[in-house]
Amino acid sequence: MTTQLVHEADSNRYVMNVDGSLVAVADYRSNDTSISFTHTFTEPAQRGKGYAAELITFAIDDVESSSTKKVIPVCWYVAEWFEAHPERAELLSR
Repeated sequence: MTTQLVHEADSNRYVMNVDGSLVAVADYRSNDTSISFTHTFTEPAQRGKGYAAELITFAIDDVESSSTKKVIPVCWYVAEWFEAHPERAELLSR
């Protein structure tokens, strides 16, 4: 199984492909100081495999390593991800 995680900056999204097929997407909006994750989607046949969690971890790691932006978790899934990862709370916008 080949997994590819990609930041598609021109489309304002992070994507996850498995064996060449799109399985999960995290959409966002960004400005000078923050990034708002607005929607996370996993293909219905691929749900329950942890793909969304892996994609959000990749996205948050990328935001942290490549910017000083704070995260606004508009999407319920991203909000729950932060609840499960309180050690990353310093990235949240207050």
